Amino acid sequence: MTGGPEPLSAVAREALQRELADLRTEREAVAVTLRGGGGDEVGDRADQADELQRADELDRLDTRITEIEGRLKEGAVAGAPSTDAVGVGSSVTVRFADGTESTVQIGELANALDATLVTADSPLGRALLGHRAGDTVTYDTPEGRTTAVVVSLG
Repeated sequence: MTGGPEPLSAVAREALQRELADLRTEREAVAVTLRGGGGDEVGDRADQADELQRADELDRLDTRITEIEGRLKEGAVAGAPSTDAVGVGSSVTVRFADGTESTVQIGELANALDATLVTADSPLGRALLGHRAGDTVTYDTPEGRTTAVVVSLG
């Protein structure tokens, strides 16, 4: 990516917000089991191990929640995606080697329900980043290397 605040597409923002809500719900459920020792004195080693495992899960959830909150803030600061060069959040019309054209959205999160989404870390997404209309990019596919032309951004 560019090293600065990266724009966040609407699809990615919605996915992150859903994940954040799910993580907060899961975190609360785990935290309840740890409050005051769960209502019981810690007993044998199995009980102690279970409590340590729940504490580790709470740490994992807190870390991911912090990452998502940071990414949402960064996306808000970055503003709209550039229309000069392809970046995360860009909508790009591409002409493939076989002559077909497709408009894709460059995003950071895969979404199986959105066939127009190309992740920035996919072969095509990486090839497109930083390019402008008229540029030809080369990238790897399961069938081998191929090219595509950036027709337009918008």
